[in-house]
Amino acid sequence: MGREARRAYDLNQVEIVPSRRTRSSKEVSTAWQLDAYQFEIPLLTHPSDAVVSPATAVAVGKLGGLAVLNAEGLWARHADAEAALARVVAAAAAEDPSAAARALQELHAAPIQSDLLAEALRSVREAGVTVAARVSPQRARELTPALLAAGVEILVVQGTIISAEHVSQGEPLNLKDFINSLDVPVVAGGVGDYRTAMHLMRTGAAGVIVGYGESSATTTGEVLGIGVPMATALVDAAAARRDYLDETGGRYVHVIADGGINASGDIAKAIACGADAVMLGEQLADHAEAPANGLYWTSSAAHPSLPRSDVTGFAPTDRTLEQVLFGPSSSPYGTVDLFGALRRAMAKTGYSDLKEFQRVGLTVRG
Repeated sequence: MGREARRAYDLNQVEIVPSRRTRSSKEVSTAWQLDAYQFEIPLLTHPSDAVVSPATAVAVGKLGGLAVLNAEGLWARHADAEAALARVVAAAAAEDPSAAARALQELHAAPIQSDLLAEALRSVREAGVTVAARVSPQRARELTPALLAAGVEILVVQGTIISAEHVSQGEPLNLKDFINSLDVPVVAGGVGDYRTAMHLMRTGAAGVIVGYGESSATTTGEVLGIGVPMATALVDAAAARRDYLDETGGRYVHVIADGGINASGDIAKAIACGADAVMLGEQLADHAEAPANGLYWTSSAAHPSLPRSDVTGFAPTDRTLEQVLFGPSSSPYGTVDLFGALRRAMAKTGYSDLKEFQRVGLTVRG
């Protein structure tokens, strides 16, 4: 009594409704465009050192996606980032369940070095793929000049929960002023509701991240008690996008789903709920070229006083990143050929591109 709460839904509680037509998957396009940058698949990587190194950033870019390097991660703090990752892998094999988290905390206590960050981004830029990096709201003003000097083309300002104005000691980060001062597109998040999504859109962000990377590794719900089921959060953000489009007379802001995706069918459901692209992390840890040898964590695992991510592991495989994204697959569980499955879902329901597919019918499980 005296309180109200909405009923909200996860992606596994919604289903896509077939339409009256089907088409060949060869006639389906999964391409999308963020500002002036075009991509063949609607993929951003979650900015975790476990899945994004300079080498894997290049690989993702050449396969048609957008890799996001963590500008506050190991590649920016250690000259031998591979050795730092090996230390985390060794700690994860120890009997002490908190050893890996302590190792990450210690490794992230090293200062960020702009020359190391520039060197990590240089190899991505020289490979000819789009360069993207993530900063937290707390360090965005400090790190962005070095990132722009290093050639970053898309800036991602991402925290577990983000607002239009980050308040801290000293001058707060006003995202609207910050974004308007830059010549590169900014993607900001995560958010979980209509109002905050609308606020971020009004800052001038080119894209809004919905969610905080919910996966088997994240513990934000247990630690902070904060979270919105992804299907509901996406539909709310898509409604904000529609209203903002009307408000501005045509400015379109991309909605990016980050979390709650367990299999390829959830990618299709996320786009059906209104996402323009998905941000994947855990799903990209399970291939032979993954930097952390099958381990996965989010950047919040290294928080010095309140980690909100575990270090989880997968059995090493000989799959390539290309197989994970495009197959072929021998797995019937939707963990391989992620974007081949998206193409087939779109074809089976008769839609030819992502914007059309956002209009597909949905049902909710009782």
